Amino acid sequence: MEEIISLCKRRGFIFPGSDIYGGFAGTWDFGPLGVALKKKIMDEWWDYFVESRDDIYGVDAAILMNPRTWEASGHTATFADPLVECKECKSRFRADKIADGISESVTTEEFLATHTKCPVCGKENWGPIRKFNMMFVTHVGAVLPDDDAEIAAKNIAYLRPETAQGIFTNYKNIVDTIYPDIPFGLAQQGKAFRNEISPRDFILRDRECSQMEIEYFVRPDNWEAEFEKMYQSCDDFFKSRMGLDLSNINHLEVAPEDRAHYSKRTVDFMFNYPNGEEELMGLAYRTDFDLANIARESGKSMDYRDKVTGEAFVPHVIEPSIGVERLVLAVLSTAYTEDEINGEKRVVLKLPENLAPFRFCVSPLLKNKPELVEKAKEVYELLRKKYGNVTWDDSGNIGKRYRKQDEIGTPKCVVIDFDTLEDGTVTVRDRDTTNQIRTKIEEL
Repeated sequence: MEEIISLCKRRGFIFPGSDIYGGFAGTWDFGPLGVALKKKIMDEWWDYFVESRDDIYGVDAAILMNPRTWEASGHTATFADPLVECKECKSRFRADKIADGISESVTTEEFLATHTKCPVCGKENWGPIRKFNMMFVTHVGAVLPDDDAEIAAKNIAYLRPETAQGIFTNYKNIVDTIYPDIPFGLAQQGKAFRNEISPRDFILRDRECSQMEIEYFVRPDNWEAEFEKMYQSCDDFFKSRMGLDLSNINHLEVAPEDRAHYSKRTVDFMFNYPNGEEELMGLAYRTDFDLANIARESGKSMDYRDKVTGEAFVPHVIEPSIGVERLVLAVLSTAYTEDEINGEKRVVLKLPENLAPFRFCVSPLLKNKPELVEKAKEVYELLRKKYGNVTWDDSGNIGKRYRKQDEIGTPKCVVIDFDTLEDGTVTVRDRDTTNQIRTKIEEL
């Protein structure tokens, strides 16, 4: 993990948030290459689950929502982690992350029985387990510091802890406007905010993240078949679009006591990260929990009327939910490789070609030869028009350029030399094998 973190900062993928001011725990900034990788991952997901299907549609809901949303969904009452405080040094931790063999529903007695020592001071002197709600609270409108508590309470809002509720609150809008055939899904990508007790493990557990979620609405009597279809689609997406080895993904059936309050079945897709197994994605059967709550809270019907039979019913929901940053790290972890070339250690990101920030790097063999630079610029412009994600590099010698492009995952390096001026061929070097071939410019 340390090598990946170092590479990400050194090459402009990911930086600590607010780094110039000493950082801000649980936040990360994406640099030029990180943004490119993240966007390609999100675009591939959107293409696979939305654009390539005719039963899933996109929405983009507001981050700030009516507070009744979170009351109806149960988040204000149940969206909490087990917090424990060390009485010696006053450090606070999420209990189930510092002790072995316990779950999120751990009691004080169960935690104390593990005899866990404080990671900061090494003492074993703990206070009771307390539930800590992870939603960020803010105020909307003209709320002043000297306003009384009653006025402030009326203006409370929350930064959304998930993108799902923005989909559910728009369900009726979608049904009333485009009236899709059931089963159908609504997909959303966007920011979510969680006040993690102890953010850690790089971008695995942070306070601000991007999510990709689908709420797939199905007939209540057919949820199991649709669940299995979505299950298989998710595995296929990870393999075919993300280049992940499915042997690194463990499908964990979540026990009832560990499932979210809305779920009747959850499968966690656990990925073998460098620091151990962590959740990559969750696939949950939410029943009609959310739509029923909205109907109760709003007083409006959430029925869907079957186009053929005329039957009215409240659909049940299957939800695949992925944290983008977790998927970025899974892709980086899979791609990160160390090997040896001519007796020297080489770091290479073997990113799938569809995810690499740059598909080609174009270089003149020598940057002080105007004729080579001019021809290289010509090739660069041709490739850029055709592929878009092409970079230019004329710094240092050709060997250093290759090493740099290997580290950022560029699949092919194209070098223009003196032979190019004679016969119109260029050298193309492969990132993974380091093999080189000559080919005509028009064949690139």
